[in-house]
Amino acid sequence: MTSNKHYLTLDNATAIYGDSVAVSGLTIEAAKGELLSLLGPSGCGKTTTLRMIAGFIRPSSGRIILGGEDISRRPVHTRNIGVVFQSYALFPHLTALDNVGFGLRMRHAGKAECREKAAAALDTVGLGAYYDRYPGQLSGGQQQRVALARALVIEPDVLLLDEPLSNLDAHLRADMRSEIRSLQQRLGITTVFVTHDQQEALAMSDRVAVMSKGLLMEIGSPVSLCDRPKSAFTASFLGARTVIKGRTEAGRFAAPGLTCDGAPEGATRLVLRASRLRLSDEPGPLHVSGTLVNAAFLGDTYEADIQSACGTIRLIVPSDMPPPPVGTSCSIQTQPGGATFI
Repeated sequence: MTSNKHYLTLDNATAIYGDSVAVSGLTIEAAKGELLSLLGPSGCGKTTTLRMIAGFIRPSSGRIILGGEDISRRPVHTRNIGVVFQSYALFPHLTALDNVGFGLRMRHAGKAECREKAAAALDTVGLGAYYDRYPGQLSGGQQQRVALARALVIEPDVLLLDEPLSNLDAHLRADMRSEIRSLQQRLGITTVFVTHDQQEALAMSDRVAVMSKGLLMEIGSPVSLCDRPKSAFTASFLGARTVIKGRTEAGRFAAPGLTCDGAPEGATRLVLRASRLRLSDEPGPLHVSGTLVNAAFLGDTYEADIQSACGTIRLIVPSDMPPPPVGTSCSIQTQPGGATFI
């Protein structure tokens, strides 16, 4: 018997293809009802991890445990796991209702049961009026809902989502991530969500596992990873942050042309969070200046780059606080939470 806290466990899971190690010694636990995101750049091993959980890839070593049972060697069709693929993978010759009911038919459910449960699943994802539509008659967002309904109709123990929003436009992607998160919380289903998009991971997840080159770099809540990253990779990957190497003496971090007070003993990295920096000559814990080399208007904000002796530092400032002309000498000051140390 397993606790709800350790409902899904990857225990030292490794995937090797020939001489290439796709995933190395990955150990992660997910609680029942939790949405855990696997976040990282292309080729980091996150999709391979998802496919090991699903059973499409057998681990080279290590175990995958679900509900207290080792499922590492169980065939795909015997694992009660729902998967939503990036391409949706709908059958073009089947209606939405038949696409959703396909998994039930493979489990030898009766015709009436298939229709009833498939209709209920489509209602759940807001497509009650589209039972008889074919995939080619549906928008991208509607196809994604059909794929989600198909994964949910079998009442899976775990739901796996492999970059399911990447084919949608930006506005629809934001709407769909909210809908998926709301549905997942309402159903209380353990979910593993693969994405390379930091905003998606932060917006949807209870916890985020940051991966790089087949390794788990760090795992934590969205807030803890953003506010208190423990690795330089996490700090640089999670949005607009500048990581600066240096050393600390007597509570002061120092790098070429820069000092910052309040550093813990032994800190070797300063992380400057772009959205919590400002162009200012006011005194404060951060002492650094340079030349404005780029300023891009992004609608609600400006993205500004300051070239300093320790490298380029990026700021994101409100559009009602526009930066000065390119070439201007500037000083930078940090707002609360703008500077952290590793």
